[in-house]
Parts: sequence; C-alpha cells; structure tokens
Amino acid sequence: MPIPPPPPLAQAAYYPPVAFYFRVAVPGIIGINEGSFQEVSGLTATITPLEVKEGGENRFMHRLPQPPKYGNLVLRRGMLTGSSLITWAQKSINLFSFTPLPVVVSLMNANRGLVASWQFLNAYPVALKISEFKAQENTIALETLELCYDYFQQIY
Repeated sequence: MPIPPPPPLAQAAYYPPVAFYFRVAVPGIIGINEGSFQEVSGLTATITPLEVKEGGENRFMHRLPQPPKYGNLVLRRGMLTGSSLITWAQKSINLFSFTPLPVVVSLMNANRGLVASWQFLNAYPVALKISEFKAQENTIALETLELCYDYFQQIY
C-alpha cells in the first residue's frame, strides 16, 4: 500500500490590502493634521524605450531602455488653515524659494499596522490648487498640492 503524501502546509489567507487607509509624512513639517489627506495619487514610474535604427537596414530597430520618468505626487485634502505644509508650498511658488524635502507615503492596514511605505526624494511644490467655491453646493473646500521629486522607492 503506497504512503499518502503529507498534507499541504497551512497558509494564511491572502487578502489584498485596502487603499483607503494611508498616511503622509513630510519630515520638517510639523502640525497635528498635516499628514491627513483625502487622496494621494501619482505613484508612477515609466520607462520609454529609445528606438534606434540600425545603419543601412531600415527594418531593424533597436529599442534601448532610458532612465525612468516619474509622475508628480498629488496630495488632496480638506483645506487646513494655518498649515505649515501650505506655507512651505506658498513660499516655493510665490517667492521661488525652494527647500526640497523627503515625503513618505505609507499604506496601513485596519489595525494601524504598516503594509508598505514609499519615499519620494527631494520633493518640492509645483502646483497649489484650491477647489471652486459654489454657493449652491454643500461641499468641503479642498486644497490640492502637487509635488515634483527626483525619484521614489519602496522602503517597507
């Protein structure tokens, strides 16, 4: 009688992380609600190949990798009065005085545990937008901060 194979090892059930619980940290910017954002977008990196034709043969093309291009990091939240983050952005945009800072975006689980973190190096403001004011709608005033950066990397 053949010996039955051992049972498979028990594995924890896989659940993809949710994307609605996150925090943003900007070292050097202090404030109780500075890292509370409604939306974070722009975590993108793309490589566009450079197409080089081979000399003498028009049908042969070499596609060579180029350095990656990164999208701007876009942070959106309810307007916060007295915000040191917005003061930093206004100083950069209005006075053309830039102080690049690192920005860390962390994805959290339901128990406030860290799932993943990304660090954006040498970030500085390139756009600051305040939402439209409309008397006929009952909406919160939003501010959108767009940051340019050198590159980002996953640190956790």
